[in-house]
Amino acid sequence: MRVLDKYILKQFIVSFLIILVSLSVLFIVIDVFDRLPRVLRYTSDFWLISQYFLLRLPYLFVLVSPVNVLLAGLFLMSSLSKYNESIAIRAAGISIFRMITPLLLVGIIISGLVAFFGEYVMPLAESKKNHVYNVEMRQQEIEDIRIRSNVYYSDDRHIFYVGFFDGYQNRKRVIDITQIDADNKIIRKIQANDAVWDGSNWMFNNTHIRDFQDSKLLSYVHYPSIILPDIAVTPTDFVKSGRSPMEMNFLELQKYIERLQKIGDKYHRELIDLYMKISYPLANFIILLFCVPLATASVRSKGRGLIFVMGVMICFAYLVTLRICQSLGYNEIMKPLISVWFPHILFFCIGVFFVIKSEI
Repeated sequence: MRVLDKYILKQFIVSFLIILVSLSVLFIVIDVFDRLPRVLRYTSDFWLISQYFLLRLPYLFVLVSPVNVLLAGLFLMSSLSKYNESIAIRAAGISIFRMITPLLLVGIIISGLVAFFGEYVMPLAESKKNHVYNVEMRQQEIEDIRIRSNVYYSDDRHIFYVGFFDGYQNRKRVIDITQIDADNKIIRKIQANDAVWDGSNWMFNNTHIRDFQDSKLLSYVHYPSIILPDIAVTPTDFVKSGRSPMEMNFLELQKYIERLQKIGDKYHRELIDLYMKISYPLANFIILLFCVPLATASVRSKGRGLIFVMGVMICFAYLVTLRICQSLGYNEIMKPLISVWFPHILFFCIGVFFVIKSEI
């Protein structure tokens, strides 16, 4: 069995590498034709332009990896069917599932490699690419993410407004905090000119605190300075990210989402992107299941070419469904977890059905 496994793996890996190089060249050419006119508006520097397009390759590799895996699997299965090798394998008492087991293992390995690539290589490449395009080509100033104004956020008990936040001095100005009860009635109103972070708490200066009961003022106190320990938001929570989700790895994006949750900002898009970092690489494993029917097609079967085309069409249907569900999640029509995992579960079940049917 080891000889058969080595033979199948060798044929698959050779096809995979050839298609990988071919698709990379094809997509970089298409990308150049599509984006070059835009880039030439800002610069004609050959080195900058080359950097920009080469740094697009990691993203394109991750994006088309399922197509690459599918085509390599289809060419392998087509070859086994064309030369009756699949018939000989089955005549030897080897099941279809056992025959494709090494491919499924390779699919898992490729999924892991794509996940690793998307976690460590693509964020660096995307960050550098955006810097080249925005700063070196377009001569834009880098956004100062430590300065914010007119910040609104909330938690379960408070509604906050900060007129200005200075992340360099860890200082807030023009602060308005409304505390509410379970019935959404105001029980306290805090207004301060400014607040300074002392390393563990906010020191509020020139603070006015009003307490209410049944919407009626109970008390009013003015404090030249006061620490309010129940205000748990730190200066880091105010600093918005200057990077897109593709420029962040899993842990960075997870921490950013936690900050968004803490200050009450929307985080649906970022949460979907976080789930996609785990789920999308698995498409490289699931897509291999659709190669199996081709191995059972007879060399004289007119349907062998049709099965090949159907495999490609199913792959694109898979990716289109994935993007549609992602868009529905972005627009809060579907829950983030469902929008990300539903396409994978659906097409995994379809793929398993094809494998079982091929055994019959």
